[in-house]
Amino acid sequence: QFRLVESGGGLVQPGGSLRLSCVASGSNLENLVIGWYRRAPGKEREGISCITYNGAYTNYVDSVKGRFTVSRDNAKNTAYLQMNSLKPEDSGVYGCAAYWGPWPDICTEPDNNGRYVYWGQGTQVTVSS
Repeated sequence: QFRLVESGGGLVQPGGSLRLSCVASGSNLENLVIGWYRRAPGKEREGISCITYNGAYTNYVDSVKGRFTVSRDNAKNTAYLQMNSLKPEDSGVYGCAAYWGPWPDICTEPDNNGRYVYWGQGTQVTVSS
């Protein structure tokens, strides 16, 4: 059974950094577009970034642009979200999502349009002093 499993969350002070990992099990990640989402307390799920199957294209929402970097290592079956200059408003559950897409294309962040069909459960990130 195919699964996405996130790790790397935790408690960090404002201005700090965390690197989240998204590991695929049950199949290879190499043909998948990977997106990252977050869900803040009391708010709806928000797609924040994506990366195409070969890493050639990435995209970010304005609120994380310049602070977060998405990457992937298909040989390790893992995608990453490097988060720098974290702010308290970045706190929430962070997760990854995926869909089949092994062709040159752009990507958009996960949303409710049904494109992303695989979803991980997420890992908690808390930014607080």
